[in-house]
Amino acid sequence: MMLQIEHLKIAFPNPKGHFEAVKDFSLHVEEGQVIGIVGESGSGKSMTAHAIMGLLDRKSVQVSGSIRFEGVELLDLTRSQMRSYQGKDLSIIFQEPMTSLNPTMKIGPQVEEALRIHTKMPPKERKQRALEAMALAGLPNGEQLYHQYPHQLSGGMRQRVMIAAALVLRPKLLIADEPTTALDVTIQAQILDTLKAINRKEGIAILFISHDLGVIRALCHHVVVMQQGEIVEAGDVEQVFHHPQQAYTQRLIASRPTRTKLKAGGSHG
Repeated sequence: MMLQIEHLKIAFPNPKGHFEAVKDFSLHVEEGQVIGIVGESGSGKSMTAHAIMGLLDRKSVQVSGSIRFEGVELLDLTRSQMRSYQGKDLSIIFQEPMTSLNPTMKIGPQVEEALRIHTKMPPKERKQRALEAMALAGLPNGEQLYHQYPHQLSGGMRQRVMIAAALVLRPKLLIADEPTTALDVTIQAQILDTLKAINRKEGIAILFISHDLGVIRALCHHVVVMQQGEIVEAGDVEQVFHHPQQAYTQRLIASRPTRTKLKAGGSHG
């Protein structure tokens, strides 16, 4: 088993004691699997992703339970030990590339960042690896893009740069946290196709987080439905989509925008 999460709890102190953002979350991810976590904003799905990546401030957030990656308990690692996994074995793509990309830095060096941190690769080799990752992420004219700045690219292209940066070290697990939310429906479909192709070609497991069950259905094999920090339903995507057991899952499916609405109102449905 590549990733085993058992009884994960994430709590924040507040005036009344503490608020549990994630309650008793368990999930197993095998190599090469594509699993979706779906739920409304505030359901705890991004918090779970951040816990896996070691991005929560353990001084202010209480994290308990177990997150084992290839048998190693990630919750026992120090911050510097965790850094050896971040971007190497475990990578994450965030929702908004403009907040994740450095506006003053060219695209090439940003895609290469994980290589600089984790390897002693010479610059020429790093550049070659960055161009390969950019091609894998579906970016055309890599050589030209390498020297451009984030503001010179469209939203969809910037998101592909984020994917390239996450893939440059060929991680075993890629976490995609709402990576298509800010994109129009056509670009959204292209990004999903790219992630599918990456999974197929490279065998990289993907944990895809979204509030949209339709997006999850287009990409994932299995789905976990979260509501207020808890798993309320889990199973094969098609089964959950066609025969949802819980009223909350039924509501999520019913609230999906139709294609007509999507065309009329953009991509934020």
